Amino acid sequence: MCRPEEIAVVVPCLNEGRTIATLVSEIRRFINTVIVVDDGSTDPTAAEARDAGAIVLTHTSPQGKGAALRAGFDLASHRGFSCALAMDGDGQHSPADIHQFLSRASDSPAALIIGNRMNTADHMPRLRRFVNRWMSQTIGSFCDTEIPDSQCGFRLVNLAAWDRVKCSADCFEIESEMIVRFLHGGYNIDFVPVETRYAAETSKIRPLRDTFRWFRWWFAIRHELASNTSASAEPQFESRPQDAAA
Repeated sequence: MCRPEEIAVVVPCLNEGRTIATLVSEIRRFINTVIVVDDGSTDPTAAEARDAGAIVLTHTSPQGKGAALRAGFDLASHRGFSCALAMDGDGQHSPADIHQFLSRASDSPAALIIGNRMNTADHMPRLRRFVNRWMSQTIGSFCDTEIPDSQCGFRLVNLAAWDRVKCSADCFEIESEMIVRFLHGGYNIDFVPVETRYAAETSKIRPLRDTFRWFRWWFAIRHELASNTSASAEPQFESRPQDAAA
């Protein structure tokens, strides 16, 4: 899929000034180019990230995780990178797991490789675990394939494929939309086991608002794709037995 020098790491952030410099420094041990998208922070996120060696894009007000990812992916593509590795800015994703993506990318035809936290799901807060499993089963049933972890934001994206599938979600539903559009566009998706880390970070998800947004997106994309199936390739999914045993 992509070699390390062809990858830029894209980190969408909102008020992560306390941890972003450490995260950027740890990421750059594996991937040199880090693009931090400061999504309207009111703390020193942008300055801390820049001082740690990141390229920083700044939104003057919060636009949402999906909008931040699109901005970061567009910049990575403009700078000539073939792939982007998305990571959350709150420290939930361990940079040590970057090697999992690099290893899988060397032998996988997948255009989207997603971190799978569900092998250690007991470390995940109970409500998040329940919601993730329900969403993963719902999306997997719709796409007629197995989706072990639909909500992990740790994912390696082929930027040429990304440009073709045209994701448009602005907020947290972007993770679900990427899966549906990549599969509906005929691209393979793969999964790699990653560490589950939850500490003192405060989730940016607002349950009522973001649940409403997800269901609004879900009904809209089902209607869109149901009315346009003749223009889509049949989805493909490559199962990796070793993931389940990891």
